[in-house]
Amino acid sequence: MLTEERAPIVSIGNRTLPRILSALLAAVLATGLSAVGAGPATAGQTSLRAADPSVIRVGATYISVQSLNGGVTVRQASSPDALAAAPARQVWTDTRNLGEVWAPEIITDGGRYYIYFSAGRGAAHRMYAIHSASPASGYTAERQLALPDGKWAIDGSLFTFNGQRWFVWSGWAGDTNIEQNIYLSRMSDPLTPTGNRYVISQPRESWERVVGNPYINESPEAIRDPNGQLHIVYSANGSWSDQYCLADLRLRAGGDPTYVWDWYKSNGCLFGSNRATMMAGWDPTLHVNGPGHHSFVLLNGDIATSPPAGPKFPLMFHAVPKGTTYSWANRYWYTGTFCWWGNTTYRRANVPGPTTDTGFSIKFFE
Repeated sequence: MLTEERAPIVSIGNRTLPRILSALLAAVLATGLSAVGAGPATAGQTSLRAADPSVIRVGATYISVQSLNGGVTVRQASSPDALAAAPARQVWTDTRNLGEVWAPEIITDGGRYYIYFSAGRGAAHRMYAIHSASPASGYTAERQLALPDGKWAIDGSLFTFNGQRWFVWSGWAGDTNIEQNIYLSRMSDPLTPTGNRYVISQPRESWERVVGNPYINESPEAIRDPNGQLHIVYSANGSWSDQYCLADLRLRAGGDPTYVWDWYKSNGCLFGSNRATMMAGWDPTLHVNGPGHHSFVLLNGDIATSPPAGPKFPLMFHAVPKGTTYSWANRYWYTGTFCWWGNTTYRRANVPGPTTDTGFSIKFFE
């Protein structure tokens, strides 16, 4: 996590007011502060008090989805910062009383918009999908995805890699809440899983077991690096704690996505607020606690449009402002950026295959 220092604005009587306003405007433009409502005091903080952002860009329009009012809403705006002020259009309502609606994810596939979300109560949570030709209206009724093994499932999304559609989600191995793992399944189309489910990550490293019962790997998001390798960036540690953070799974060059030992895990958090759990060379956040459940803001939500090395690209994530009690109710959507960080070695021990893998990792910016 890299940040830049920002000089404070100092008032020296009323005569300095124009200079103060100018500096404040420059800070807003530089950091992406939201100008909505009371005016958040944290870099990148929007006025949207919510969790689990999912944002894509279609042409010049940014589209987000959110769990709200017992269903799913869509917002559209000209920039990620403007999404919080955009009207929330209800596109699906839980008319069947399925239960809690969590973490909708939006993508495009074949010219249609697909929104995946989890619904249920307790152990009944399963993945559902709706779709439409338009981003903010005309969605179908919900359809439960027949994921392999039929177990508890949340935070799912679709992506295409090397011509194959995949579904990635967080789930339980069995029927009890011991730990949440990251799973993959092939998809024959955006609504139809095929074959087995494959575990690609379990929360077994010490830095992702700081907070547990259960131990957590969740919120997986796919992206492709400049070498063409697949990454799944996920949230570790409990979302109820400021130990929540983002970590990375990198598929080795030419690796099989279904083979767990072809995945290499970052040696610590890449985006988090506690130095003790950060990967060496990555610094903790300055302005927020417990950053997690992020969204790479990709064109059409397609990992084939993943950014090249060098420039920073848009990111959204949820977190709690430093100085505020850490709780689910105090989470906000934040805008940030990310870039690829080359020549990064991930190390492991006591597993099949090579113990190191070197390639791209990711730096996150508040």
